[in-house]
Amino acid sequence: MIGILGGMGTQAGLDFCNKLAILNRGKIDQEYPLFLLYNKANIPGRPESIGVHTKNLSNRFVNNKSKRKYNLVLKSLLKGCQLLKKSKCKFIVVPCNTAHYWYNDLKRKIKLPIINMPKEVFNHTLKTCKKNSSIGLLATEGTLKTGIYNKFFDKKYNLIFPNSIVQEKSVNKAIKLVKMGKVKEANKTIKPAINFLIKKKCRKIILGCTELPIAIFAFKSFKNVKTSKVFLDPNLILAHAAMKKYKK
Repeated sequence: MIGILGGMGTQAGLDFCNKLAILNRGKIDQEYPLFLLYNKANIPGRPESIGVHTKNLSNRFVNNKSKRKYNLVLKSLLKGCQLLKKSKCKFIVVPCNTAHYWYNDLKRKIKLPIINMPKEVFNHTLKTCKKNSSIGLLATEGTLKTGIYNKFFDKKYNLIFPNSIVQEKSVNKAIKLVKMGKVKEANKTIKPAINFLIKKKCRKIILGCTELPIAIFAFKSFKNVKTSKVFLDPNLILAHAAMKKYKK
């Protein structure tokens, strides 16, 4: 059984489940994959909990306050994973990009396979985009600050981010709107950020916050999501990776 640690946010977790089911449609109920979604919506905000830190993972925190915030999120994530483990899940997926800042500690403490979303996006990109291409990344400020995508992409690609104004007025706002259920408004709000990256000649754009595919593909068919030539949807890529592991 696939364990899904959701609630970051709730719409993103449901989006992942929907994609998992659509990708693996059965003719009858019994042919669909078994999965358990724990919508753990009470996990402290990930971007807000990153605080001031260094990118040196061996000496990550510059003060005790940053370390406390980090540990509060880690503790909550662990509780979620422990419930999934007790429920006999064979592995875990976390449909939240920013949460992967806690990935190494989480994996070490839970002792259960956890699929790494940014790594899966990187592996997918290697198959679909030439090396040294410019790749756009739309994500929370926390994801950008911690470099969880840079870790994989920097040696092969040139990651491009929106400037601070576009980030605040377009990306951050669109993410917030999806969490509020205002998807139509989010769809309009994210467009300046997309245009910014296209003007920077990005070959692909990673939707590095799981709220963003909901905003960008709002009111479009699933076929549009699967066949997009511009956008890389981490939730969709993670769903593929989960099913590959599930079938082993």
